[in-house]
Amino acid sequence: MKVLVLGTSGQVGDALMHASWPAGTTLVGLARPALDMADPASIDRAMADHAPDLVVNATAYTAVDKAESDRAAAFAINRDGPARLAALCAARGAPLIHISTDYVFDGTKPAPYTEGDPVAPVNAYGASKEAGEAAVRAAAATHVILRTSWVYAAHGANFVKTMLRLGRERAELGVVADQTGAPTAAADIADTIVAIVERIQSRPDDVPWGTYHLTGAGETTWFGFAERIFQRLEREEGRRPALKPIATADYPTPARRPVNSRLDCGRLRAAFGVEPPAWEDSLERVLDALFAQSPTKTP
Repeated sequence: MKVLVLGTSGQVGDALMHASWPAGTTLVGLARPALDMADPASIDRAMADHAPDLVVNATAYTAVDKAESDRAAAFAINRDGPARLAALCAARGAPLIHISTDYVFDGTKPAPYTEGDPVAPVNAYGASKEAGEAAVRAAAATHVILRTSWVYAAHGANFVKTMLRLGRERAELGVVADQTGAPTAAADIADTIVAIVERIQSRPDDVPWGTYHLTGAGETTWFGFAERIFQRLEREEGRRPALKPIATADYPTPARRPVNSRLDCGRLRAAFGVEPPAWEDSLERVLDALFAQSPTKTP
């Protein structure tokens, strides 16, 4: 099977290129400038040149705040690109695995969101990703959409690396304590995608296509996430900032964030037998990798 991974410069795309794929898998990765999801011709060329048996779309416009003033770009990459890609996949008979987000929900539900809950994005980024989901469903019957949240890795820019940098620079730090979710390691997303691909390979006529939730097991707040990171920083380097819990209202941003980003992953577990690791365990593995680097390489 030839698997085409789109978005390899990002956290999930990079993790996919380093994952343990089954024997016989030919893996091809593309990122800018070879692939521009805002350019239909670029998508056409990628599909024609590589003729994949399966495509994983890990590309996205992820600048949440910037999307508020740059909606056209967000929708071009998060909706129009996936729509074109899904149509081409359908024409080839190639299944599409597409990454989405908890931001398709408004965050007002008091319990974890299930796949059947109504979507109601509260910002332009979430609206563009929800539109991308709808486009994929409309164009390609053989698809798996994976909604995830709070993604981080040793590669790329993310909350973990930002906290380590700030923890080394500042004596005190305020972190939002009233938004709840589940940190999700990019490597865990990649491993889940590999498991889904193995299912598609081994039982192609018995694949439960559709939308699924995938996050680290458990839940925390951004404050709790930061606290765990700084516990490790203190063990490794003997320093940590004083942490102050703050409310979302005390940290205004151009884009609203869902207060509740918790996703129920039971459907994924039942369909594919995937059991995501506890978020704390995955975080320790990523921190192992980051602290193995020199401090100058751990921004």
